[in-house]
Amino acid sequence: MPKDFTDQMGRKITLPATPKRIVSIVPSQTELLYDLGLAGKIAGITWFCIHPAHHFNATEKVGGTKKLNFDKIAALKPDLIIGNKEENEKSQIEALEKEYPVWMSDINTLEDALLMIKMLGEITETGEKAHEICGSIIDGFSKLNNSNIYPTRTAYLIWRKPFMAASSNTFIDEMMKQCGMVNVFKGFVPKNDDSESLRYPMFTLEELKELSPEIVMLSSEPFPFKDKHIKEIKDILPNADVLLVDGEMFSWYGSRLVHSVSYFAKLLDKFRIPALAQFSLDTTQKSLLLQR
Repeated sequence: MPKDFTDQMGRKITLPATPKRIVSIVPSQTELLYDLGLAGKIAGITWFCIHPAHHFNATEKVGGTKKLNFDKIAALKPDLIIGNKEENEKSQIEALEKEYPVWMSDINTLEDALLMIKMLGEITETGEKAHEICGSIIDGFSKLNNSNIYPTRTAYLIWRKPFMAASSNTFIDEMMKQCGMVNVFKGFVPKNDDSESLRYPMFTLEELKELSPEIVMLSSEPFPFKDKHIKEIKDILPNADVLLVDGEMFSWYGSRLVHSVSYFAKLLDKFRIPALAQFSLDTTQKSLLLQR
C-alpha cells in the first residue's frame, strides 16, 4: 500500500512500497544509510560519499553533490533519492523530483539531525536501528556536559582564496556551541551580505585579526587546509591557538555524530576546556527527543 511521507522542507512524497533502490546524494546521509543496514539497497552515491570505504569502491557514482549526472541516475532506476537543501543544487533537485520521489533534509541543529535520522529510519523501515543511533548520540553529548566550561572566542575556517568561515545558522556553528565556543563571526556582515554569505561569509585576514579569536580551526573540508596554512594565520594572530580539525566531525550530521563526541572531548582537552556545557539533557528531554 502506498505511503505518504513529509521531508524536512515540508515537501510530501508518496512511495508505493519500501524503497529498494536508493540514490543518496549527500555524504553524511549515505554513511547513515549504511549504518542503518541498508547497504544492499543503495544503488548510487556521489564521489564525495567516501564512508564506508569498502562500499564506496563497490557502488555506482552519480557525480558530485552539486554536479549530478542525470543519465547515470536514470540508468539506476531509483525508487527514492535522498538529498539535502544546503548540499544539493535547487535546480537539479527540482529536475529530479519530476521523475523520482526525492526526500530532502534541512539541518542546522542537533535536534534537526536527530529528527532526520528518525525520519529516514521510518521511510526505510529501519526505525529500531535509527532509534538506537539517536540514543547513542544523545547519551554521548549528555555525558560531556560540564557547567564550568569556558566560552572561548573561536573562528572556524572552511575556505581559502577567498577566506570563508562558518557563521550563525549553520550546523558547524551548532557543533561549536556544543563545544562551548563563541563563534566570532556571529553578526559579522561581509561586503556581499546576501543570506548565504551571512552563513558562510568571506573575510580578509585583517578582518579576522580585528575579530580577535582565541582559537582558529582550519577545517579539512571543503578546502583541505594543511599544516602550512597554520603559519599564515599565526602571523596575524600570534597569541591564538591555530589548529587543523576534522571537518567531517563538525559538519556530517548523520551517524558520524556517534563518533564526533569523543573527537570533541579530545579537542577540548587541548585547550584545557573541561567539556561540553551547552547541551545538557535530563531524562525527560532525552525521552522527548527519541519520541519525536
